[in-house]
Amino acid sequence: MRLGVLDVGSNTVHLLVVDAHPGARPLPAHSHKVELRLAQLLDPAGAIGPEGVDRLIAIVREALEAAEDKGCEEVLSFATSAVREASNADAVLRAVKEATGVELQVLSGEDEARLTFLAARRWFGWSAGKLLVLDIGGGSLEIAYGIDEDPDAAVSLPLGAGRLTSAWLPDDPADPQDIKALRRHVRAQIARTVGEFSRFGSPDHVVATSKTFKQLARLAGAARSAEGLYVQRELKRKSLEDWVPQLAAMTVDERGELPGVSEGRAAQLLAGALVAEGAMDLFGVETLEICPWALREGVILRRLDHLPEGAQLDESAATTTG
Repeated sequence: MRLGVLDVGSNTVHLLVVDAHPGARPLPAHSHKVELRLAQLLDPAGAIGPEGVDRLIAIVREALEAAEDKGCEEVLSFATSAVREASNADAVLRAVKEATGVELQVLSGEDEARLTFLAARRWFGWSAGKLLVLDIGGGSLEIAYGIDEDPDAAVSLPLGAGRLTSAWLPDDPADPQDIKALRRHVRAQIARTVGEFSRFGSPDHVVATSKTFKQLARLAGAARSAEGLYVQRELKRKSLEDWVPQLAAMTVDERGELPGVSEGRAAQLLAGALVAEGAMDLFGVETLEICPWALREGVILRRLDHLPEGAQLDESAATTTG
């Protein structure tokens, strides 16, 4: 069967199309991604304005057309922190449904952490033992820990790279005092959660997902994405600590010229690096491994888990949402 996952995130709206069936790994067939940056379109009252809603509707329509063109039997549609935390979230969801027929499922932060953990567990397998999974998005940081497929602990913190950049780092290059203030804020937020995880003992393996971690690992010498999914990629805390002051001294344009850093993500990279550094330090992580699978794959795997072996989707479910 061919499935699509439509992810309305804080930075992008991303349609991932995969070929999958129960018991097998989902194989990517197509990716359609549009930058929207909903987290940065909120007005002072925390609402997504009319222009942002209209743009979201247009992008969702475009993604549905791409899913139909690629032969998707089902499209799983969800939204994360930017929509979840908008003060007019209900109105936005109604507008999208009325205009496109798509009923976006709004995932809680804990749901995000648990589904991302599931994807990491399936990727690394049982031999990885106790997993600690970190995921930096545009609006939030997810942390999950456990030995099974469902984590023993899962939290979501408002420490996304886009959110923090907008709120704390308005200048280019960033003001050193603003960087110090953000560093204190990030570490204080993360420190509140460390005790919840430490009672389960030390993890056997620490992994990270998300574009932010992938870009930081690339800066630290990890293989390029063109070398494939199955190349092991690591990020060492020492390398990250060396890069943070360099990123702090750069303009956004200068960061955009670094290897592996996309122009659209360059502005957020410093805030993301501060979150990554704080998490690795406070959790005592010296080295982590980058996981190619994340939230979207977790959503697909959970959907497949609810199908009986050998089941086929009903042809009438060409676009199932939520």
